[in-house]
Amino acid sequence: MPMLTSLRIFCFAFGLVFLPARAHAAAPEQESGKEIYGPCAACHGDLGQGGKRGEYPRLAGQRAAYIEYTLKKFRSRERINIPMFPYTQERELPDEDIKTVAAYLAGIQLSTKIPDFKPTDDALTRLLAMEKVMIIPKLEGDLENGKRLYQEECAYCHGIDGRGKTRFPMLVGQYTNYLQKQINAYIKGERLHDKVADDEDEEDGKSKPKTVKLGVLNRLTEKDIQDILAYITHLQDE
Repeated sequence: MPMLTSLRIFCFAFGLVFLPARAHAAAPEQESGKEIYGPCAACHGDLGQGGKRGEYPRLAGQRAAYIEYTLKKFRSRERINIPMFPYTQERELPDEDIKTVAAYLAGIQLSTKIPDFKPTDDALTRLLAMEKVMIIPKLEGDLENGKRLYQEECAYCHGIDGRGKTRFPMLVGQYTNYLQKQINAYIKGERLHDKVADDEDEEDGKSKPKTVKLGVLNRLTEKDIQDILAYITHLQDE
């Protein structure tokens, strides 16, 4: 029996991962994506909110193109992630399933703000609403410096609003300690910075050659990085 199928049966039997994603309509594509995502929920949360306070990243609302790209990078070992490697193999997660689960995760919307409750809302209503909220604590830092550096060095790929572009990931709403961990991996050379190729420009749909200065993180001070991360935590309110 294929590994993925076995995992689904095991997790279903013990009630670990097939928790209802109440925020979504039961469209066939969404149900298929939710089923494929099942084994991932044990680490990344039933709504893709991540786990263990950032040890496992938030996937909900992430760009579908980035999820597809990253899963294939895990499969080819161009990006080393030993725990993810067996789950991304073609026999367990074919390209069609990758596309389906990426679309499912991209479609999950988790608010970063506490809802406005009415006095008449009961405890269950409040609990269910809070399940769909992901609060990223604000970091202290020089926001003006963080904004300047972000716009100069990061916005080209990750967007002025921090919500990503093409296959480059959304940063807003991501666990800050996870972002810091990835930054450290880039600086140490444990994770290679993705090069920018001739990506499609989202503004006008035309393909334009793009180049960026790689290794930017190695040129920044610890304070600069802290300021950028602080700025990103404030972008979620805009």
